[in-house]
This record gives sequence, structure tokens and C-alpha cells, in this order.
Amino acid sequence: MNRKTLVLPAVAGLLTPVLAACGGSDSGSKGGDAIVVGTTDQFTATSDAPAPLDPAYAYDVGTWNILRQTVQTLMTQPKGEGDPVPDAAESCAFTDSGNERYACKLREGLKFASGDPVTAKDVKYSIERALRINADSGVSALLNTLDTVETQGEREVIFHLKTADATFPYKLSTPVAGIVNPKDYQKDKLRDGFDLDGSGPYTFQADVKNNAITTATFTKNPSYKGSVTVNNEKVELRAFSDADAMGTAIDKGDIDVMTRTMSPSQIQKLDTGSDGKVDLVDMPGLEIRYLAFNTDAPTVKTKAVRQAMAQVINRGELVSKVYGTQAEPLYSLVPATVTGHSNSFFNKYGNPSVDKAKTFLSKAGITTPVKLTLHYTTDHYGSATKQEFQVLQKQLNDSGLFDVSIQGHPWSTFRPAERKGQYDVYGMGWFPDFPDADNFLAPFLDKNNFLGSPYSNSTIQRSLIPQSRREADRLSATNSLTEIQDIVAEDVPVLPLWQGKQYVAARDDITGVSYALNSSSTLQLWELSRGVGD
Repeated sequence: MNRKTLVLPAVAGLLTPVLAACGGSDSGSKGGDAIVVGTTDQFTATSDAPAPLDPAYAYDVGTWNILRQTVQTLMTQPKGEGDPVPDAAESCAFTDSGNERYACKLREGLKFASGDPVTAKDVKYSIERALRINADSGVSALLNTLDTVETQGEREVIFHLKTADATFPYKLSTPVAGIVNPKDYQKDKLRDGFDLDGSGPYTFQADVKNNAITTATFTKNPSYKGSVTVNNEKVELRAFSDADAMGTAIDKGDIDVMTRTMSPSQIQKLDTGSDGKVDLVDMPGLEIRYLAFNTDAPTVKTKAVRQAMAQVINRGELVSKVYGTQAEPLYSLVPATVTGHSNSFFNKYGNPSVDKAKTFLSKAGITTPVKLTLHYTTDHYGSATKQEFQVLQKQLNDSGLFDVSIQGHPWSTFRPAERKGQYDVYGMGWFPDFPDADNFLAPFLDKNNFLGSPYSNSTIQRSLIPQSRREADRLSATNSLTEIQDIVAEDVPVLPLWQGKQYVAARDDITGVSYALNSSSTLQLWELSRGVGD
């Protein structure tokens, strides 16, 4: 087994906007066969979520990884990290000193895969559509600083913001800002099912069984004009029920690449194995895991209960027993490698202590043991999730302060139930929309947040988040970002657990693997090709 480690530059704050980007899709695959990529992500249409691939609805890493290949955005996150660069746009920049007016000019001759021209009016239509629909997934909240969209001619788009937002270029790189054809997407209704059209690097076709995608086929789009170079003609993304089945497939040569999510034991085996035909690549990651609370639920409404859980849980033991070297303890929603991170939970709670936890509860008059159910998803974050919750259950119960049971659910029912407030305590993961501290805080704490959480802090929403967004130099936003993290540690509407690495395994004739997944867990399938292993 050959193991490679990709070392990327540290995640930096937003600097001055990039005005131009180069590149194209002239390169072709070095082999005629489709490159086959395995994933354990599940893509399912249900009565609660009938439109999983609509850019105005989709808001999880799996569906976004489909959309990023097919639906083009004005900006995109570049190979090798860094600030976003123009993709559908030829240039973009703030045109005022207050970061409240952002202007983009489309590339000349831009077309949807259907052949229809992409115009400024299509950009305006697409973004206003996402805001108008305001899907219950919460994805439109990414655009909540946007006031109006103006067009000038066929190629110029001007975004007028309600308030300063230095992170807006990043938001234009996310699929909710994807450009869709008004002929295919109604302005006030989601597009149900698995049809998907755009102007991105690939066209898309899905094989579907029992309302779930089994194979997604991406074929190089000859009409694509943008910043990335497409190094293959076709990629197939196959969904597997679990990591073991995916591992068997790569061993047999049925797939070429194995992506998220491999099990910890599988990664360890690949890392130490002797099979020279498969390479394991590890790279920096910004994935985090956390417990979230319905702060209106009687069991956890009292802050002291949440604080006592924060005081009891032993992150080091959790990581050691379940993930080993593949993760590390996290003491804030903001990962340790992102500008603005603060160890706020460690600063407040220090090392795990049952006595300190007991004090929180006794001062609040809480009778122990506190009876709770921790809910988790069985098929979205990897096979180790159940073991993780078993360890959490044991830690809390061994304290004598809690009587905890755990319950697992498939993502197709877990996510709708969580959004409806049916779980008091539940486990979630977060793969950032873009690598900035704002995106680890605002989605959980701002109005219309991703979790649908009833927790609301006026200081965070009205003062600290807007204040942090005024700073184009993200180092200058550190004070307000730290204050937000300190408030979260005090109130515990969410409880961060760990931050993980990410891995890709590939057969040795596949090149471009080191850039097939960026730090935000975005698949960049266009980087893959056949040839001599890189």
C-alpha cells in the first residue's frame, strides 16, 4: 500500500477579490473508459424531500457534490484552496469600500449544456428563485445578506447587499447560487426527482432504483466555459450501502476510486496494507461533528443540562476509541486550522469532571439522573457513527448524572425529523460551504439557521455576525468571532466533538487523486484521469 499525504496551505482569510481566472476544458481523458468513483452517500427522493437535487433545496455534502459537477456558479473554490475565483464569471469584485456592492461580468459565449445562452437575467432568476422558494432545508439562508440583484445588458450582474459581507464571494461559489435555465426550473416550485441541467463541467444522468440513485454518470460538457480543466470524458459515481461493500469493489477492480466515507478500520487497513495497486491519500479536512439541542425541549431547555453534558463528555477518549489518528478533539464549532478559531469549550470547562457537572445541575435544581435519548443517522456520516454514540452513551451514563439511550435512523427520515424539532438531542456533521469561520457559526446561530434551532442570541445575530462580516481581512474579525464562540460555550446550543481528516483511495493508474477532494469535502471529479499514478 502506497500512502500519500497532501499538504495544502493553511486556510487564509479573504483578501482582495480575484478579478480574473483562466483555464478551460480542452484536455481529454487519457483513457476511453469511464472513471468509476465509489461513495457511501445516499441520494434519495422522499415525500418529505422530493427534490433532492434542486439547487434551491439541496444542502448536504453528497448532493452538493453532484451539483458542483453540473450546475455552474459565478465563482468557484480553486484547486489547492485559497480565495474563490471566477467560473461562469469573467471577473467579480466589490465595487465599494463598504463591501456592500458586488459586481460580476459573465464570460462571453457562455451556454447551458442544452445550447441555450447563459445571460445575466438567468443569474438573477436563479438566485431570486432560491430566495423566493426559501426551502425548509435552510440553504437560502446563505444568501440572507442579499438585498437586490440588478442586471446591466446580457453579461453584467450587480448584487446589492443589505449589510457588509466580505464572505459574499464564497457564497456565490456554493450550489444555492447555481445558475439554472428558467425553461427547466419554475420560479416558485422545486424540481422534483433527479433531473439536473446546467452549464457546468459535466452533464448528468442518473440510474434510479426505489427512489434512490444507484449510479450518477457525469459526461464532459463540450459547451463548458470556466476556470477548471476537465481531464476525463466520463465519470461514474456509484452509491454503496456501506464502506465494506465499497472496499470490496475497489479490491475487485469494479471501481477506480473510493471516497467518503471509509470506515476507520478500513482506512487503517489501507494505510498499513501491502497491496501496491491501491493508494491511500490523506489530506486536510474541515469536517466537524457535534451534538445539537432542541433548546425548547423540556429535557434540555435548562442550560445547566447542556453545560453538564459539555463538562462530562471526554472528547479525547471518544476520538481515541472510535477514530484514532483520523480525528482530533474539537473545542469550538470553528476547526483549529481556520482563522478565528478559539478553544472556547476547553477554556470554560477544562478537562472532563463529574463533580463540576454535578454542580451545574444541583445549582439549577435538576433532579438526576437526567433521562435523554441521543439520535444519530445510520447511513450519512459513516459506519463508525453508531460506535461513536455508544461511547457517548457510556460516558454520560457512567457519570451517574444521566440515563441515556441512543437511537439510529436513516438520513432520509432523520433529517426531516430533526428539522421538525422531533429530537431533543441529535448528532450532526458539518462540511463547510466555504472555508471561513463565518460558515461554521452563522449557519447554526443566525436567523433561519440550518438546524431550524429555536436558540436565538440577539448579540450574535444583530451585532457580532454583521461586525465580523465587515472585515475583508479575516484576521481583523477575530475578536468578534471569538466572542461568538465564547457565547456558544456558555449557552451550549450545540456541543462540538471532533474534527476529522479526509481520505481518498484509488487504484494506481488514476491520476489527479490528490486534488479530487478539497478541504471542504468538495469532489472535483474533473481532476481525475487515467495514466501513470501521481
